[in-house]
Amino acid sequence: MNKARFIAVTFALSLFVSTGFANAIKNNSAADTILTKILNAVENNDYKSFIADGDNQFKVSITKQMFDGVNAMIAPRMKKGYEVFQLGILNQQGCQVYLRKLVFKDGGDDLLVKLALRNGKVTGFWFQ
Repeated sequence: MNKARFIAVTFALSLFVSTGFANAIKNNSAADTILTKILNAVENNDYKSFIADGDNQFKVSITKQMFDGVNAMIAPRMKKGYEVFQLGILNQQGCQVYLRKLVFKDGGDDLLVKLALRNGKVTGFWFQ
């Protein structure tokens, strides 16, 4: 392959990969909107907002008592500040599972956040 053709193919491939990556980020915006809402709900002790985007099973299985327990452990750290970093997406059991890293400003341990969505509804949410 001559040098000019190689450069043209490389450019076309990088454009294709860049466009695919941009589309992947765009497609995550709904998940990131839901994640932001859930994280704000935890930080502000707002159970109704926490379950608002959940499917029926999620709303039934996450009790107020469970939410309060998680809130008591994590909200104080969140109030000091945190950043969210994208890690990736898994396809599992008919859901898209969005993986994010929560890095707290207090310098303590990071948390892995998993948000499972099916048809735009939350089917699961975990801090690890």
